[in-house]
Amino acid sequence: MSMIIGLGVVLVVVILFMIFRIGNLMEVAKEKKEDSWNNINAILFLLFMVFGLIGFFWYSYEKWGTYEPPVASVHGEVTDNLFWVTMWITVVAFTILFIVMFWFAFAYRYDKNRKAAFFADSHVLELTWTIIPAAILTLLIIKGLSVWNDITSPPAKDATVIEMIGQQFAWTAHYPGVKDQELGHHNYKMIDAINEFGLDLADKNSFDDFKSLTLYLPKGKEVLLKIRAKDVIHSVYLPHFRVKMDAVPGVETHFKFTPTKTTEEMREETNNPNFNYEMACAEVCGKGHFSMRFPVVVVEPEEYDKWMAAQEPWLKQNPDYMKYVPANLKEAAMIKAGLPMENSTSNTVTLK
Repeated sequence: MSMIIGLGVVLVVVILFMIFRIGNLMEVAKEKKEDSWNNINAILFLLFMVFGLIGFFWYSYEKWGTYEPPVASVHGEVTDNLFWVTMWITVVAFTILFIVMFWFAFAYRYDKNRKAAFFADSHVLELTWTIIPAAILTLLIIKGLSVWNDITSPPAKDATVIEMIGQQFAWTAHYPGVKDQELGHHNYKMIDAINEFGLDLADKNSFDDFKSLTLYLPKGKEVLLKIRAKDVIHSVYLPHFRVKMDAVPGVETHFKFTPTKTTEEMREETNNPNFNYEMACAEVCGKGHFSMRFPVVVVEPEEYDKWMAAQEPWLKQNPDYMKYVPANLKEAAMIKAGLPMENSTSNTVTLK
């Protein structure tokens, strides 16, 4: 109700102003008096320029510390530097254009004793406002492409490789086992209610892989996130690491970064004992989009190794899926998965 009343008041004010303005213009048309609104509007433009710039810079200064969360990755620092270079160039251009536009509106307001000067073109002006922006944009794009190529290039040999799978409306983390440190292949045809990431049990590297509902990351070690989706487009978004990459059905995307601060260190830095890293979906993927919040924990490498060693292979948790393991790999599967064996041969294994 209050909104309707407010809109009604605004509408009445606008109508009254229009009636007053029309009457003023009619008097000008009848040559009864000069249009004094030219000077008033010109002064108002100048005042808007001054107070607008003061407000812009004051608000930016006051809210400086709230623009972005603390950065916690090597890649994030590079991205932030590129962002702020772009931002400062934009602010300088904005300030110059803002002043020029409103100053021209004030300085060149209507004056019956002054005539406008017309010219068809100016090669100097056209070259200036074409070449300078083009050169600046080219440099920014080249630097941006360099950063992009770096974060999407092949990882180091000792990088931690983790696969993130998105679906409506949850994330699943697929980790390699500690025995081989190699992610097993996936096969979309094998996806079901239990085998959520379609683990291909014909690949020996998949025998000790495990599933996690928390994204654990080691501090100071390069991490490669392999990303895919099972239904619609999702998006991996890790704001503190400046990571954002779409999860596309049928296409595997990837992103590499190096965490630089553990969860405990960030709690101390932010003076917030309840701080936790978080991964979100940055695509509106359906009605349950809001629920795609995934906890992230960054720990020291030693603690990460202990956590990895304590995880049970997916195959050990689901021994019924041994039927999908080729006969010649069953013994290896039992050993890597930590399943009990008896009377095993190279081709035959009997479950207890």
